[in-house]
This record gives sequence, C-alpha cells and structure tokens, in this order.
Amino acid sequence: MTDAPHAPKISQADAEAAVRTLIEWAGDDPDREGLLETPARVARSYRELFQGYEVDPLSYLEKTFEETGGYDQLVVLKDIRFVSFCEHHMLPVVGKAHVAYLPTDRVVGISKLARVVRGFARRLQIQEKMTSEIAEAIQTVLRPHGVGVVIEAEHSCMTLRGVNAPGASLSTSHLIGVVRDDPRTREEFLRLVRG
Repeated sequence: MTDAPHAPKISQADAEAAVRTLIEWAGDDPDREGLLETPARVARSYRELFQGYEVDPLSYLEKTFEETGGYDQLVVLKDIRFVSFCEHHMLPVVGKAHVAYLPTDRVVGISKLARVVRGFARRLQIQEKMTSEIAEAIQTVLRPHGVGVVIEAEHSCMTLRGVNAPGASLSTSHLIGVVRDDPRTREEFLRLVRG
C-alpha cells in the first residue's frame, strides 16, 4: 500500500510547517530554543514510524524453504513487539503479536514473520484490521493449511486521554483454515500463545 494514486507528494518542509502549526496551536512558541529543531525531529520520526506505507508486507514472505525434513506441525512466533498508531487519534498503540501457521510443503524464515507484522503496524491502523491483514498475507503467500494471529496491545488513545484507563489492553485474533476449524489445532495454537 502506497500513497493514493493522485495524492500530492508532501515535502519535509511541508511536514515541518504542520508541526510548527501544532506547536503554536498547543500554546507554545516554535521559535523557543527547546523547540527550534522539534519540527524536523518530528517529521523524521514520523517518516520512520510510518514506513509501512513504503513496503509491501507480502513481499517479505516470497522467499521460502522447501527443505523442512518433513516438518508438519505448527510454526509459532510469539511476542513480536510492535508500535503502531491509532488511525482515529494518531496516538501510539504498543503491543505484541503472536503469529502461527501450519505449513504445507514450505516454510519461511521467522524474521520474515516479524517483518510482516512491522510492515502492517507501521501505518495508521485499527488493531482489528491489522490482525486480519497479517493473517491474510500469510495465507495468501504461503498457502498453509491454516494461520493464527493474536494481537494484544495497549492503546494510548484510551489510556492517556478519553476514558483514561491505564493498563487496559485489547486482544484480537484472526484464525484461518485448520487453526480455526479443527478444535485440536486451535487449542494447540492458543495454548502455545498463552504458554
């Protein structure tokens, strides 16, 4: 997913001007010594934090390995830490993703699973959509017997403002194929994620 087809390219200077406006709107002086370089820093940090728009997360899954030694059990990567941003308030969402798939005849390097999570997380998101996107990407490219994704995250838009509920976290899951349909496989996945 990249920029919209007809979206104008926003420059670094445009982004910095927007940050200056926000600083003024908040009630401070962007020309104050401590804030002079803040617009440039914020623009650079946003470029990094939203780099998911510059990648196709599915491409990380294209290189696979067929020499599995007959391995035919769940592959589970737990506790993939991520930072995303709520698309409603542009505040951080910090959490962990747990990703699993039941391979058919090939596997992917485990770092690629973490890259897929990061690719979708580094965008303006809602957690429910991100959970589905990760699972569907793995299913589309690897075509395993099944996929399971569980995400647990704390949303700053809820913990720092609004309802002010520190410590509250949201859990979402998306299960495909045998991970959803076979009770034994589903239970094994959930046990491995919890354990």
